[in-house]
Amino acid sequence: MYFADILETGSLGNRSYLAGGNRTAVVVDPPRDIDRVITAAAQRGVRIVAVAETHVHNDYVSGGLELARLTGARYLVPAAATVAYARVPVADGDVAEIDAGLALRAVATPGHTPHHTSYVLQEDGRAVAAFTGGSLLIGSVGRPDLVEPRLTGQLARAQHASAHRLADELDDEVAVLPTHGFGSFCSATQASGRHTTIGAEKASNPALAQDVDTFVEELLAGLDDVPSYYAHMAPANAAGPVPIDLTEPARADAAEIARRLAAGEWVIDLRSRVAFAQGHVAGSLNFEVEGQLATYLAWLVPWGKPVTLLARTAEEITRAQRELSRVGIDRPAAAAVGSPADWGSEQAPLTSFRRATFADLAAARERGENVVVLDVRRAAERAGGWIEGSVHIPVHQLYQRLHEVPAGTVWVHCAGGMRAAIAASVLDAAGRAVVAVDDGYAAAGDAGLVLAARTGS
Repeated sequence: MYFADILETGSLGNRSYLAGGNRTAVVVDPPRDIDRVITAAAQRGVRIVAVAETHVHNDYVSGGLELARLTGARYLVPAAATVAYARVPVADGDVAEIDAGLALRAVATPGHTPHHTSYVLQEDGRAVAAFTGGSLLIGSVGRPDLVEPRLTGQLARAQHASAHRLADELDDEVAVLPTHGFGSFCSATQASGRHTTIGAEKASNPALAQDVDTFVEELLAGLDDVPSYYAHMAPANAAGPVPIDLTEPARADAAEIARRLAAGEWVIDLRSRVAFAQGHVAGSLNFEVEGQLATYLAWLVPWGKPVTLLARTAEEITRAQRELSRVGIDRPAAAAVGSPADWGSEQAPLTSFRRATFADLAAARERGENVVVLDVRRAAERAGGWIEGSVHIPVHQLYQRLHEVPAGTVWVHCAGGMRAAIAASVLDAAGRAVVAVDDGYAAAGDAGLVLAARTGS
């Protein structure tokens, strides 16, 4: 009897898989931090004999090359992918034996990338699961616009054809096990649900319910922003990622923190947004270790700029290192553990800013205060409605567009508070008076704020 275990990387919205039989297994689309995979295999009591990539990933650094090296496994990579290292090139129809009676069959499913390949797990010749990577997702497909703008339309049509190929060739009960789609920006739309089958996708997935022209039109119209760091992921994966290094960073004292801030480096406070607002080192930025740290820090930070991490505990530093390594921020320049009292100095004093609710914002407007309302949600979110009179700069663009924020006290909001806290810290570091709205956007209308919406077609 086969098994297929999920290895979740929730912060990036991705899944990897360990699948096999009684003695041996394959890993599909492994994460950068392969110690998790090795532990999972040990717990199962299986030996990893194959590592399979569905595509050269655009959203994270793969641990596949190093995992194959350490375990001696075959490294299965689509033959059409251009990579700089030795691997087992996989073409449509190729079959790799995994365990007794268990095999992996490659199915060409271009669309997310031109070379994208899904893998069908066969038990005694019968398909039981399909590892669909960035092809057929839960209620969606992988986005087709991450490779080359000139190919986007062509790849969107290929996604439609690939989804139909899987649906036509596989029985309804076959499990669909995608890599993306659990919050990943590699998903064309944000899918709902955690588990699915070919039959369930036939009933609900637009790629299988719509004709190709309608599908392509709606798919391209609904694409969201692309994290800037994605531009660096595929080249790293094609070149061959270096082994992950999670050793402890050098410790920084208050004087070094001040020096790094003065040099224009990024000092990242990993504490909660509540704690950060109450007191922090002036010039530091707040990316909560409990939030989507890797996605938003990698999206905002100028690529290659040194990063110093501040946290309450060494465990939080280690967790942040693990998260950041997944997106190519391999080594923090330094780290410090403790509290703002340990980190601040005369050169980098402590400061704070106010947190508030949408009701507080409505009251400030009622009092006639000089309020600048800054909406840092993405364009796709704002399209559904916004606070009348607000300024819109998505959080991932704010660092480059600070000069566009009007004069006055900036009340910054997002959909729930996390991104507003990031934006508030960026504004605060730039010397702006700021209030972080730590509230759900649904409360804006209830607070009496006038909401606007797009009119017309």
